[in-house]
Amino acid sequence: MPVIETWGLTKRYGPVTALTSLDVQVSEGITGLVGANGAGKSTLIKILLGLLAPTEGRADVLGHDIRTDGAAIRAQVGYMPEHECLPPDVRAIDFVVHMGRMSGLPPTAARERAADVLRHVGLAEERYRLMGGYSTGMKQRAKLAQALVHDPRLVLLDEPTNGLDPASREDMLHLVSRIGHDFGIPVLVTSHLLGELERVSDHVIVLDSGALLRSQATGEFTGTTGVLLVEVLGDAQAQHRMGEALAAAGLACRPRGGLIEVDTRHHRPEQRVHDTVRDTAVSLDVGLVRVQAEHGRIEDVFRQEVSHVQQS
Repeated sequence: MPVIETWGLTKRYGPVTALTSLDVQVSEGITGLVGANGAGKSTLIKILLGLLAPTEGRADVLGHDIRTDGAAIRAQVGYMPEHECLPPDVRAIDFVVHMGRMSGLPPTAARERAADVLRHVGLAEERYRLMGGYSTGMKQRAKLAQALVHDPRLVLLDEPTNGLDPASREDMLHLVSRIGHDFGIPVLVTSHLLGELERVSDHVIVLDSGALLRSQATGEFTGTTGVLLVEVLGDAQAQHRMGEALAAAGLACRPRGGLIEVDTRHHRPEQRVHDTVRDTAVSLDVGLVRVQAEHGRIEDVFRQEVSHVQQS
């Protein structure tokens, strides 16, 4: 059973349409909600939480109708908002305990859970500091902690890597992966950085200007493209010689920067292509650096879909 399901979900702000007749399902695991800024990701999350009313359509979250059961949804869902929302003159431990109490936990349980989740997100040593002195990465961790404190059945994370440096972004993605894969809590996570979600998501929903472009398993986005990338030792002349020899052997190939791109889609089985590349390198006395199947990226699919929509 899906944890989130929408039917014809539409949201308009006067003449501006933020979501257009959206039909999506979110199930177990980690679902990435991707798209450029302004694609409708945050609007969708606020509607799912019952914080915004849709103009048309309907949606269920954990079996609850968003129009009538907003309080029940928010009691069972952990929400990490995109924007800064932390009181600067409050300690992290007190803030997370308070959020736990607001979610219905008794005082002792709230304090125990707060200590546990702050340890989980890496703020065990910093939990007694005022959050106004936190770095951006620490603030994001504190926001994640308050989303987890009441042991939710579903977690909605809105741009959790926003503003983070590369190292902190890696740490946050690791935490997201643990929530969805180790702890078994379904996660819907948004990002405008398309590449980072393909590493942690099981399923991806792509939005553009409020409309659904595609919704499918991550592996279907990132499967092999039918292109083999070949890199050889030496200068451009060595690459040129290798490319000409591969073409003479009947392979469709072309240069791509410092690589040779070999199209394997018309050569089955693919192992023969690998054998031809190897034998050609041996005959030319050229060293091979790598022979690697190219995998698709969500970013490429997004560009192709947007281009198709704009042309039509």
